[in-house]
Amino acid sequence: MLKCNFQYQHADFMLNVELEMQQQLLGIVGVSGCGKSTLLKNIVGLLKPTHGSIQFNQQILFDSQQKIHVPMHQRKIALIFQNALLFPHMNVQQNLCYAEKFIPQAERKFQFNEIIELLELTHLCQRKAHQLSGGEAQRVSIGRALLSSPHLLLLDEPLTGLDQQLKQQILPFLQRIKDELNLPMIYVTHHLEELKYLKADILQLDQGQLQHR
Repeated sequence: MLKCNFQYQHADFMLNVELEMQQQLLGIVGVSGCGKSTLLKNIVGLLKPTHGSIQFNQQILFDSQQKIHVPMHQRKIALIFQNALLFPHMNVQQNLCYAEKFIPQAERKFQFNEIIELLELTHLCQRKAHQLSGGEAQRVSIGRALLSSPHLLLLDEPLTGLDQQLKQQILPFLQRIKDELNLPMIYVTHHLEELKYLKADILQLDQGQLQHR
């Protein structure tokens, strides 16, 4: 599925990533500043590794020796950030459909009605982004990422900034994505309990070094 063997020169250390992901949900835990977000940005194509290779579903996404670097928009990988980053002038439906409109009908993995039902967004579709609570906005962000029809979903501390009650509301939706959509996910966080709730296979990232827990 996903095979990474690369290095990236972080500001304070060298990030060394060697992993083969075969499972449905891989969790990576570590303290702030240990390289978790940097790892995801290299996989999705926002950053370029210093050296090494990244392969997903038998396609080479990056290879320093072969001088291959597939652009981010061609990787079929979606990255959900800590902040929802919705378009404030659009309503929820427009935000959701923004990603979908770039995907040909024949290549769409998920349909609009399927996603709004899964994430319980139907009643919010006409609401402006600035009118949403933090939890609602993050659900819309997740839905928009899913409607881009990714083959791999990366989540960069998606519950950061939410209080405990909102976290408990969002986690079941992530569990439903795992169980119902058959979509591989990498979830990074510094809260181990989130990964345990989702029954993820867990790796520890410490100063750029990945280790099994």
